[in-house]
Amino acid sequence: MATWFDESRLDDDAVLQIGDGPLRRLAETGARVRRDAGDAREATLEAVRRAEELARPRAVVAAGPDSRLLRAVLEPWCPVPFVAWPGPALPGWAGSLDLVVVLAPDGSDTGTASAVAEAVRRGCQVVVACPPGSLVADHAAGRWSTILPTTTRDPLATAVIVLDYLHRVSLGPEADAEQVADALDQVAIECSPHRDLAVNPAKMTAIALADANPLVWGGSVLAARAARRVAESIRRASGRTALAGDAEHLLPVLEATRPRDVFDDPFADPGGDLRPMLLVLDDGAQDPVVREQRGRLQAAAAARGVRVETVTTDAPSEVARYASLLLSGTYAAEYLRIGLVED
Repeated sequence: MATWFDESRLDDDAVLQIGDGPLRRLAETGARVRRDAGDAREATLEAVRRAEELARPRAVVAAGPDSRLLRAVLEPWCPVPFVAWPGPALPGWAGSLDLVVVLAPDGSDTGTASAVAEAVRRGCQVVVACPPGSLVADHAAGRWSTILPTTTRDPLATAVIVLDYLHRVSLGPEADAEQVADALDQVAIECSPHRDLAVNPAKMTAIALADANPLVWGGSVLAARAARRVAESIRRASGRTALAGDAEHLLPVLEATRPRDVFDDPFADPGGDLRPMLLVLDDGAQDPVVREQRGRLQAAAAARGVRVETVTTDAPSEVARYASLLLSGTYAAEYLRIGLVED
């Protein structure tokens, strides 16, 4: 069956009503951050008080599958060695001098529970964000353990809770939950299904994605992580190729693209190969390396007639900017899914 994109579906109330579930969940992202932050407030303050009574940890180990987000945020900031350890265990050297932090949004992962139990057995300081009564929470019981309770099972909300704790104990940058939630609410307003194509950036991005194989790039560490997540959402929504990578990974694809021919008939071969499109996630990073890489990518795209779309954010903190870019890209992927139809 041939698949094509019907942009009129993005402003069709009947179609949008059918897809209301995923769109509503995206719109509620900010509310989930606020809810989990509120539920964990007392436990976070208690964990901070406990940390003030102890010496600064020798190292911070982020355990569990979601540990890479913490690494992206903390590596440039953390004043002690930081290690992300996504496997079901801990580094052999981790012990009572070290802090182990764990993100467990669902709380049912057996590998994460095993890592938490190992941390408790070794006498590590342990801070776990997970649902109370979950498998991970049961394995976290210990003298030096603190559970930051979560209820929404949202990975981003869970990460914000742990990042807020680490900021309060001077181990990470600012990650104020209210700032993050405000940034997410702003994206939800701008990308609402009730806003038509002319003023909805996510719908416009979805239209650009419709006839392309996207190359998603973010310059900073956090923007690059958002790019990988957005590319994953696009693949899931469309079943098409979507690549995310560093500039040196994407440049060969752009440079190998056939220059656009103004005489090409877009309707002559509807089943033909889709051209690439460069989707830039710009969090405002002004590092010279980032500017240079962005310039090279845009120049290569211009030379081959490749379309470039940019998603921007003016959120006040690094974590809020990451959350904003991620939600904007996820909205675009969802509108892409809604617009694609099969004959």
